[in-house]
Amino acid sequence: MQFREAQVTDIPQMMEIRNSVKENQLSDPALISFDDYSTFISNRGKGWISLEDELVTGFAVVDLVEHNVWALFVRPGYEGNGIGTILQQLLLTWYFQQTSHPVWLSTSPGTRAETFYRKSGWHETGVYGKGEIRFERNKPDSNAPLSGL
Repeated sequence: MQFREAQVTDIPQMMEIRNSVKENQLSDPALISFDDYSTFISNRGKGWISLEDELVTGFAVVDLVEHNVWALFVRPGYEGNGIGTILQQLLLTWYFQQTSHPVWLSTSPGTRAETFYRKSGWHETGVYGKGEIRFERNKPDSNAPLSGL
């Protein structure tokens, strides 16, 4: 498995993954356009992908404007192989090199994502949107590794 920064040419496979996940599904896939992905990985923040040969198996995107994880998804059938953990580590390392502002994300309750974020050091801070759990992560002490990674 290889990991690298996401490029605009990766967006079709990123969209395919986002629209194929079983949990945290979009109510309407048209809500997030190709241009949205491009803006988030090129202007507002940065993204990373995991690859097996030419197949994108997961992706993560962080937004420096709203200080949140815009996306972290693994292709169905590739879950449980550590892809999300590595993508999260790349995302958090880069993010906290840019800013000391806490980063946040939200996910549906009762999902594998909720368990993943709790186990990897995110702290629940309330409810977001339509009943999603809001989590935050603070910049670690400069001598401490990112917890849970």
